[in-house]
Amino acid sequence: MPRVVSGMRPTGKLHLGHLEGALKNWMRLQHEYECFFFVADWHALTTDYADPSPIRPNTLLMVGDWLAVGLDPNRATLFVQSLVPEHAELHLLLSCVTPLGWLERVPTYKEQRENIRDKDLGNYAFLGYPVLQAADILIYQAHFVPVGEDQVPHIELTREIARRFNKLYGEVFPEPQALLTQAPRLPGTDGRKMSKSYGNDIRLTDPPELMWEKLRTMVTDPARVRRTDPGNPDVCPVYALHRVFSPPEHQVHVNAECRRAGIGCVDCKHILYENLRERLAPIADKSAYYEGHPEEVRELLIEGSRRARQCAAETMARVRAAMRMAV
Repeated sequence: MPRVVSGMRPTGKLHLGHLEGALKNWMRLQHEYECFFFVADWHALTTDYADPSPIRPNTLLMVGDWLAVGLDPNRATLFVQSLVPEHAELHLLLSCVTPLGWLERVPTYKEQRENIRDKDLGNYAFLGYPVLQAADILIYQAHFVPVGEDQVPHIELTREIARRFNKLYGEVFPEPQALLTQAPRLPGTDGRKMSKSYGNDIRLTDPPELMWEKLRTMVTDPARVRRTDPGNPDVCPVYALHRVFSPPEHQVHVNAECRRAGIGCVDCKHILYENLRERLAPIADKSAYYEGHPEEVRELLIEGSRRARQCAAETMARVRAAMRMAV
């Protein structure tokens, strides 16, 4: 079967954006491809090196949410990046053939340097994380990498690195293709993109009272000042969530009633709340189970990392032979 590789930084409990942006797609892919999904804890260190202590507990919480949503360790290999040291070895070797200019032109490098002001990102690891990302992909001889459009430049850089390595040492790596995922850009409670760093997220496991409090204060159509004012669902962040999490009949009802001021914003939010609660309750229950059984999650990741390392070791044997470094 063709191989798919994707990873996620360990940020702890996940939110609606993670579900719609990555996890739903991963659940589908695990039935169609040979999938490797990993906890990118070394990537987390590139920005959080000053205090790495949350990485381990966040790993267990995040993977608990993966399992609660429906990722199946019998169908996909779930593992931790740092438990497969071959990633680091390949990263070092690929960094030798990667021109510095390739890294400096990565769009997200300058963007994050400008936007992340509370951390010192003037380190090699942050500049070089696209090479580590390339190693994550190439070490499994991946055919596809599921990404959004904003991540396509990273996959193209991985292809360029693979191409240069193959030209220097012979054909070792296939050039992976971006597997574009069509995922809605979910707004957070303040109308910006949902993100933990913005503090505007709704978690998959938020208790009902907290979920309602977040929705109750969520921004709506800014032109709808009074209850009697007609609204425009097309510009309302709450309705954007209805499009994803409410059934079609509720979407039609909310759309029509909002436009004629038949319902107020609180009514609209309460309908969304009920649909979210129904959708997320089973996930929250399963996540609570895994949070209470961290050893079960840890053992699963150790076994998955063992399987991933077997595959990675095969690739590294080919790499060392191609570079004439094998003893």
